[in-house]
Amino acid sequence: MTIANPERYRQMLESARKNGYAYPAINVSSTQTLNAALQGFADAESDGIIQVSVGAASYLSGQRVEDRVAGSLAFAAFAHEVAAKYSNITIALHTDHCAKQYLDGWVRPLLARDADEVAHGREPIFQSHMWDGSTVPLGENLDIAEDLLELSDKAHTVLEIEIGAVGGEEDGHRADIDEKLYSTPADGVEVARRLGLGERGNYMAAFTFGNVHGAYKPGVVKLRPELLGEIQREVASAAESGTLGNGRKYAAGTLHDGKPFMLVFHGGSGSSADDIAAAVRHGVVKMNVDTDTQYAFTRVVAGHMFEHYDSVLKVDGEVGEKRYYDPRSWGREAEDAMAKRVVEACVQLGSAGKALK
Repeated sequence: MTIANPERYRQMLESARKNGYAYPAINVSSTQTLNAALQGFADAESDGIIQVSVGAASYLSGQRVEDRVAGSLAFAAFAHEVAAKYSNITIALHTDHCAKQYLDGWVRPLLARDADEVAHGREPIFQSHMWDGSTVPLGENLDIAEDLLELSDKAHTVLEIEIGAVGGEEDGHRADIDEKLYSTPADGVEVARRLGLGERGNYMAAFTFGNVHGAYKPGVVKLRPELLGEIQREVASAAESGTLGNGRKYAAGTLHDGKPFMLVFHGGSGSSADDIAAAVRHGVVKMNVDTDTQYAFTRVVAGHMFEHYDSVLKVDGEVGEKRYYDPRSWGREAEDAMAKRVVEACVQLGSAGKALK
């Protein structure tokens, strides 16, 4: 069982929350980058999460097809097959950053497929899906989240939600780098009031604390990971005192040592080790990694092409050298480089060497 079943995935997330580490969630867009992610997790002896964004899902179906559902299912089928060869780790499959305009054509159909698998006594195809409500008002965000959480619970999957806006660019969508990048403790209380704290279904929350997608020079991104601790404490206090407003009072023992939310860290490329460690201390169990692994993969390809310029090109009437322009030659180098960056992420987040047995 290399691809997690629902129980195993919950064990993974709870282990991370309880023991103070997080899983890298590696975005992939091809079978090569998927294999690189698997190689990296195996080398690090770490469980992990592999995910596709809306753009990657479309790309995986073929650039002339552009069917997000078909691309996602093809990704999952390939992952289930090749991941089975890595018996020392457990991997969860996730769909990343589904904005409102993509719900009906992407995540809802996938949730329906997951639920159908469960109804027939099988495991869901994916282990979690993300609803990105960062571009709509909080009330509407949670209206949609409530509906998706019910569907997710029936499908035996975990829902990820985003509260607040992440700056920068992700699959062509941009958000400014301003005060909107910071969630508030009041936002956290409202999320818990509307969605509960696990009794209505399992979910992860990506509260924003200055996060920005992409790579930026030092000083541009101003993270405030202590904000996550403030949100956790405020929600835990309200839950224990019965003042969340949802008619429930939670026992202190069910609030995970004051960290009631399983948190997600988006837009972490270039973040300092101290900021990452602080975020994990405050309950981050999943950190998205995309920009850095993309660069690691492509940088090696560029180096290969520069080093073997007159072999990969038929220059001045020559014929080149097939062994250098064979995609497998530079592909292996690129996969190794990306795998090393995955190992680095596992070490930094503390998941290395902690694969569940």
